[in-house]
Amino acid sequence: MIILGIDGSPRKEANTYAFLQAALTRAAELGAETRYIGLGDKTLSGCRGCYECVEVKRCVIGDDFQAIFAAMREADGILLATPVYHASMTTEVKALMDRTGFSGRWAVSEMKAQDESYQWDACALTGKVVAPITVARRTGQTMAFAELLMWGTCNDATVPGNAYWNIGMAGKGGARDAEQDVEGMDNIRRLAERMVDTVEKLNR
Repeated sequence: MIILGIDGSPRKEANTYAFLQAALTRAAELGAETRYIGLGDKTLSGCRGCYECVEVKRCVIGDDFQAIFAAMREADGILLATPVYHASMTTEVKALMDRTGFSGRWAVSEMKAQDESYQWDACALTGKVVAPITVARRTGQTMAFAELLMWGTCNDATVPGNAYWNIGMAGKGGARDAEQDVEGMDNIRRLAERMVDTVEKLNR
Protein backbone atom coordinates (compact mmCIF):
# COMPACT_ATOMS: atom_id res chain seq x y z
CA MET A 1 0.00 0.00 0.00
CA ILE A 2 1.34 3.39 -0.99
CA ILE A 3 0.02 6.52 0.74
CA LEU A 4 1.11 9.74 -0.92
CA GLY A 5 1.04 13.03 0.93
CA ILE A 6 0.94 16.20 -1.19
CA ASP A 7 1.81 19.41 0.64
CA GLY A 8 0.33 22.42 -1.12
CA SER A 9 2.04 25.07 0.97
CA PRO A 10 4.52 27.42 -0.70
CA ARG A 11 6.35 27.55 2.66
CA LYS A 12 8.84 24.78 3.35
CA GLU A 13 8.14 22.57 6.37
CA ALA A 14 5.47 24.88 7.78
CA ASN A 15 2.17 24.03 9.48
CA THR A 16 0.62 22.12 6.59
CA TYR A 17 3.76 20.01 6.45
CA ALA A 18 3.50 19.25 10.19
CA PHE A 19 -0.10 18.03 9.98
CA LEU A 20 0.61 16.03 6.83
CA GLN A 21 3.66 14.40 8.39
CA ALA A 22 1.58 13.39 11.40
CA ALA A 23 -0.76 11.55 9.05
CA LEU A 24 2.05 9.92 7.07
CA THR A 25 3.83 8.83 10.23
CA ARG A 26 0.67 7.15 11.52
CA ALA A 27 0.06 5.46 8.16
CA ALA A 28 3.64 4.13 8.19
CA GLU A 29 3.10 2.78 11.72
CA LEU A 30 0.18 0.81 10.29
CA GLY A 31 2.36 -0.73 7.58
CA ALA A 32 1.84 1.58 4.62
CA GLU A 33 4.65 2.79 2.41
CA THR A 34 4.48 6.57 2.58
CA ARG A 35 5.71 9.16 0.10
CA TYR A 36 5.79 12.95 0.26
CA ILE A 37 5.67 15.69 -2.38
CA GLY A 38 5.94 19.36 -1.51
CA LEU A 39 4.58 21.69 -4.16
CA GLY A 40 6.36 24.76 -2.86
CA ASP A 41 9.56 24.12 -4.80
CA LYS A 42 7.87 22.79 -7.92
CA THR A 43 7.10 24.54 -11.18
CA LEU A 44 3.40 23.99 -11.71
CA SER A 45 1.38 26.07 -14.18
CA GLY A 46 -2.38 26.21 -14.24
CA CYS A 47 -4.50 24.39 -16.79
CA ARG A 48 -4.81 26.45 -19.96
CA GLY A 49 -7.80 24.60 -21.43
CA CYS A 50 -5.97 23.77 -24.64
CA TYR A 51 -7.65 20.35 -24.97
CA GLU A 52 -4.46 18.85 -26.41
CA CYS A 53 -4.67 16.16 -23.72
CA VAL A 54 -7.77 14.83 -25.51
CA GLU A 55 -5.59 13.65 -28.39
CA VAL A 56 -2.29 12.74 -26.74
CA LYS A 57 -3.81 11.39 -23.47
CA ARG A 58 -1.59 13.46 -21.20
CA CYS A 59 -1.06 17.08 -20.22
CA VAL A 60 1.30 18.74 -22.70
CA ILE A 61 2.52 21.58 -20.46
CA GLY A 62 6.19 20.95 -19.76
CA ASP A 63 6.77 21.37 -16.02
CA ASP A 64 6.80 19.27 -12.83
CA PHE A 65 3.20 18.13 -13.23
CA GLN A 66 4.05 14.95 -15.12
CA ALA A 67 6.16 13.51 -12.29
CA ILE A 68 3.60 14.46 -9.65
CA PHE A 69 0.76 12.98 -11.69
CA ALA A 70 2.71 9.74 -12.14
CA ALA A 71 3.17 9.50 -8.38
CA MET A 72 -0.55 10.08 -7.85
CA ARG A 73 -1.44 7.29 -10.28
CA GLU A 74 0.95 4.91 -8.52
CA ALA A 75 -0.42 5.62 -5.05
CA ASP A 76 -3.32 3.78 -3.45
CA GLY A 77 -4.22 6.70 -1.22
CA ILE A 78 -3.62 10.44 -1.58
CA LEU A 79 -3.64 12.97 1.24
CA LEU A 80 -4.05 16.38 -0.36
CA ALA A 81 -3.15 19.12 2.12
CA THR A 82 -3.33 22.89 1.74
CA PRO A 83 -3.07 25.97 3.89
CA VAL A 84 -6.08 28.22 3.54
CA TYR A 85 -5.42 31.61 1.96
CA HIS A 86 -8.44 33.93 1.73
CA ALA A 87 -10.90 31.05 2.22
CA SER A 88 -9.42 28.92 -0.54
CA MET A 89 -6.63 26.51 -1.39
CA THR A 90 -3.24 27.68 -2.60
CA THR A 91 -2.60 28.36 -6.26
CA GLU A 92 -0.24 25.37 -6.32
CA VAL A 93 -3.00 22.98 -5.24
CA LYS A 94 -5.50 24.58 -7.60
CA ALA A 95 -3.16 24.08 -10.54
CA LEU A 96 -2.59 20.44 -9.61
CA MET A 97 -6.30 19.76 -9.16
CA ASP A 98 -7.31 21.38 -12.44
CA ARG A 99 -4.69 19.62 -14.52
CA THR A 100 -5.19 16.25 -12.84
CA GLY A 101 -8.94 16.44 -13.24
CA PHE A 102 -8.84 17.62 -16.83
CA SER A 103 -6.06 15.55 -18.37
CA GLY A 104 -6.85 12.65 -16.04
CA ARG A 105 -10.34 12.37 -17.47
CA TRP A 106 -9.16 12.45 -21.08
CA ALA A 107 -6.35 9.98 -20.35
CA VAL A 108 -8.99 7.24 -20.17
CA SER A 109 -11.92 8.74 -22.12
CA GLU A 110 -12.76 9.88 -25.62
CA MET A 111 -14.40 13.19 -26.49
CA LYS A 112 -17.90 12.92 -27.90
CA ALA A 113 -19.43 14.88 -30.71
CA GLN A 114 -21.58 17.85 -29.71
CA ASP A 115 -24.78 15.92 -30.38
CA GLU A 116 -23.70 12.96 -28.22
CA SER A 117 -23.97 12.59 -24.44
CA TYR A 118 -21.31 11.27 -22.09
CA GLN A 119 -21.54 8.12 -20.02
CA TRP A 120 -18.39 8.45 -17.95
CA ASP A 121 -16.75 5.16 -17.05
CA ALA A 122 -13.50 6.04 -15.30
CA CYS A 123 -10.90 8.68 -14.49
CA ALA A 124 -7.18 8.47 -13.85
CA LEU A 125 -7.87 8.35 -10.09
CA THR A 126 -10.65 5.74 -10.25
CA GLY A 127 -10.38 3.33 -7.32
CA LYS A 128 -8.04 5.48 -5.25
CA VAL A 129 -8.70 6.83 -1.78
CA VAL A 130 -8.39 10.61 -1.49
CA ALA A 131 -8.71 12.76 1.61
CA PRO A 132 -8.30 16.51 2.17
CA ILE A 133 -6.43 18.28 4.95
CA THR A 134 -6.82 22.04 5.38
CA VAL A 135 -4.87 24.29 7.72
CA ALA A 136 -5.79 27.83 8.75
CA ARG A 137 -5.19 30.31 11.52
CA ARG A 138 -8.86 30.94 12.16
CA THR A 139 -11.46 30.67 9.39
CA GLY A 140 -12.00 29.88 5.73
CA GLN A 141 -11.64 26.17 6.27
CA THR A 142 -15.11 25.23 5.06
CA MET A 143 -14.72 26.65 1.56
CA ALA A 144 -11.32 25.10 0.92
CA PHE A 145 -12.32 21.78 2.49
CA ALA A 146 -15.45 21.60 0.35
CA GLU A 147 -13.46 22.30 -2.83
CA LEU A 148 -11.11 19.42 -2.10
CA LEU A 149 -13.97 17.07 -1.24
CA MET A 150 -15.82 17.87 -4.47
CA TRP A 151 -12.65 17.33 -6.48
CA GLY A 152 -12.12 13.88 -4.96
CA THR A 153 -15.66 12.70 -5.60
CA CYS A 154 -15.71 14.11 -9.15
CA ASN A 155 -12.54 12.19 -9.94
CA ASP A 156 -14.11 8.85 -8.98
CA ALA A 157 -12.10 8.48 -5.77
CA THR A 158 -13.32 7.13 -2.44
CA VAL A 159 -13.23 9.73 0.33
CA PRO A 160 -12.97 8.25 3.84
CA GLY A 161 -14.85 9.78 6.71
CA ASN A 162 -13.51 10.82 10.08
CA ALA A 163 -14.90 11.64 13.52
CA TYR A 164 -14.33 15.33 12.74
CA TRP A 165 -13.23 17.45 9.78
CA ASN A 166 -9.59 17.00 8.76
CA ILE A 167 -8.56 20.51 9.68
CA GLY A 168 -5.68 22.05 11.59
CA MET A 169 -5.55 25.38 13.39
CA ALA A 170 -2.16 27.11 13.36
CA GLY A 171 -0.12 30.03 12.13
CA LYS A 172 -0.87 33.16 14.15
CA GLY A 173 1.45 35.83 12.82
CA GLY A 174 3.00 33.30 10.47
CA ALA A 175 4.13 31.06 13.34
CA ARG A 176 5.01 27.42 12.80
CA ASP A 177 3.03 26.10 15.74
CA ALA A 178 0.92 23.20 14.44
CA GLU A 179 1.90 20.95 17.35
CA GLN A 180 -0.10 23.22 19.70
CA ASP A 181 -3.33 22.05 18.06
CA VAL A 182 -3.46 18.78 19.97
CA GLU A 183 -7.04 18.00 18.97
CA GLY A 184 -6.30 18.70 15.31
CA MET A 185 -3.24 16.45 15.35
CA ASP A 186 -5.30 13.63 16.87
CA ASN A 187 -7.95 14.05 14.17
CA ILE A 188 -5.32 13.94 11.43
CA ARG A 189 -3.77 10.75 12.83
CA ARG A 190 -7.21 9.17 12.92
CA LEU A 191 -7.68 10.19 9.30
CA ALA A 192 -4.56 8.20 8.45
CA GLU A 193 -6.04 5.18 10.21
CA ARG A 194 -9.27 5.52 8.26
CA MET A 195 -7.37 5.89 4.99
CA VAL A 196 -5.28 2.77 5.56
CA ASP A 197 -8.39 0.82 6.62
CA THR A 198 -10.32 1.99 3.54
CA VAL A 199 -7.52 1.07 1.14
CA GLU A 200 -7.24 -2.37 2.73
CA LYS A 201 -10.96 -3.02 2.44
CA LEU A 202 -11.13 -1.85 -1.17
CA ASN A 203 -8.28 -4.15 -2.15
CA ARG A 204 -9.46 -7.35 -0.48
